[in-house]
Amino acid sequence: MGARLSFVTLGVSDVERARAFYEALGFRPSSASHDGVAFFDAGGVVLSLFGREALAEDAGVTATSSAFSGISLAHNVGSEAEVDEAISKAVAAGATLLKPGQKAFWGGYSGYFSDPDGHLWEVAYNPFMPLDADGRVTLPE
Repeated sequence: MGARLSFVTLGVSDVERARAFYEALGFRPSSASHDGVAFFDAGGVVLSLFGREALAEDAGVTATSSAFSGISLAHNVGSEAEVDEAISKAVAAGATLLKPGQKAFWGGYSGYFSDPDGHLWEVAYNPFMPLDADGRVTLPE
């Protein structure tokens, strides 16, 4: 089995509201999406939105709320200006600004927002891990 990440599924309180938010950020839904779930191509990984209660039930756990789940999603861009632009676009679409773009201790530039369901997103420019022609992060070997 090869190590890979295929899907990131977010449990959301309202699938249609979450779908509209992610569409406003530029994600395009797949034709496989329907009322109960939305699927988006996220650069080779699928971002899916599924009802929080339904996702918990599917996993056999209880749906408990937490302000910080210990997980963040990240969107890397090619410049500091693009960080600020992406965060502004997210806020305009309904995100909550948590930390505006700023110089990071690790030598890059990043900021954070949360989506309407509280999922934490980082937008980052990392000069040590440039993007390839397809916009994918290039990891050092």
